[in-house]
Amino acid sequence: MTARAIMVLGCTSGAGKSWLATALCRWYRRRGHDVAPFKAQNMSNHARVVALAGGGTGEIGSAQYFQALAAGIEPAVEMNPVLIKPEAGGRSQVVALGQVDAALGALPWRARGERLWPIARQALDALGARHDLLVIEGAGSPAEINLAADDYVNTRTALHSAAGCLLIADIDRGGAFAHLYGTHALMDAGVRSQLRGFVMNRFRGDPAWLAPGPAQLEELTGVPVIGVVPHLHGHGLPEEDAVPQSAQQQRPQVVVIACPHASNLDEFESLRRAGVRVAFATDRATVADAQWLVLPGSKHTLADLAWLRSTGLDEAVRAHARNGLPLLGICGGLQLLGERIEDPQGLEGGQPANEPGLSLLPLRTRFEADKLLVKTHARFGTLHGAWAALSGIEAQGYEIRLGRSARARGDTEGHDSEAGDIDSTLRRACDAAAIGWQQQSVLGVYLHGLFENPAVVAALFGVTPQPIDTVFDRLADTLDEAFAPGVLDALAGPAR
Repeated sequence: MTARAIMVLGCTSGAGKSWLATALCRWYRRRGHDVAPFKAQNMSNHARVVALAGGGTGEIGSAQYFQALAAGIEPAVEMNPVLIKPEAGGRSQVVALGQVDAALGALPWRARGERLWPIARQALDALGARHDLLVIEGAGSPAEINLAADDYVNTRTALHSAAGCLLIADIDRGGAFAHLYGTHALMDAGVRSQLRGFVMNRFRGDPAWLAPGPAQLEELTGVPVIGVVPHLHGHGLPEEDAVPQSAQQQRPQVVVIACPHASNLDEFESLRRAGVRVAFATDRATVADAQWLVLPGSKHTLADLAWLRSTGLDEAVRAHARNGLPLLGICGGLQLLGERIEDPQGLEGGQPANEPGLSLLPLRTRFEADKLLVKTHARFGTLHGAWAALSGIEAQGYEIRLGRSARARGDTEGHDSEAGDIDSTLRRACDAAAIGWQQQSVLGVYLHGLFENPAVVAALFGVTPQPIDTVFDRLADTLDEAFAPGVLDALAGPAR
């Protein structure tokens, strides 16, 4: 590997590694570097479809997808060679170099590391040969001593890349100096020798108030505090793997039901950048008060269907539709809205299943073993009611799914449908395949990323999302103010 590398490590999960890595990608890009992101392993159900160099498609974590955009390059599977997608019952799906690897997924958790590290290392070397600078994101904390022997995501990656490492702490949680000191003390000695600076994230107030803490910490560890980042409210990046926070006083315009296995929630961040009030809810009161209601994607549709019924939210969804209010199902959400979900091979829960859905769209879904990964260009046909504004609009996005849906015909096996006839309202441009259907106020689509199309947001809500490039530039501008002058240039060296 010939590239120089900078690695962002965190004292905890959620300390700010992803946003800092994204900001660094844009900052170095603006300084003339050919920069690429890397994360050896991501654990998230937020994923994006990317093109493979030899043809076809694969999937990577959304965080590295956005980091590649910030770096001004095309996202690639080498940027996130291992993606772990949690499922129900403590299981997880392993995606290696963009493709599901069932054999790896069947291994015990601790037995995977030795098999996964060679895959990650080769991807790291390949990226390092193509670019002059890598911005590497760690995972969790490098000080989890119970996991140290298997930690290829932090320790082995840092040592192999010889990265100059930054350690970031979330000061808003409290105890940031202790977090930095303790992580420094417990991390691998080799990685500790590569630490170049501490970063304090989400600070509210004047950084001068921190004195004499940073100087005392440097005396104890030999590592300086090189950056104090302010608390950035609504910075515009989606959460890497968590349900986004919904802190707002006004009634939300759009309510997304945050089912336990909800996936790809990052696609709603563009709505928030447009000023649309979005809430992620699990309570019936918020769902009942929704103006627009969304059932998002799901990594385990059948488990989320059972959860909806156990919480009574299935009836809240039906009531929303009966009231003629706009209801949207995306991918797994579309499947939930249908007549029936069939899983004859037990692909989701390990056992064959055949369950009635919410019966708000006369569709049947059947899970197939081959995962469909498509970068999609589609066009809406004629829609009605609240969705009429989408008629004729072209939209781009992606599809990630096992389910194939078609119109339900004949006997519904004793389950009464609340839906009548159905209109195919969204078709792929390449093959005219139907990937969206409308019945009255209910719309179901297989297209992820719908709200990342400005024309869609403008048509439905009369506003336009802030461009993602503006978000990247604002994050890079924040680094200019938050970091000591010259520190970031010194870490990377001159651009080639």
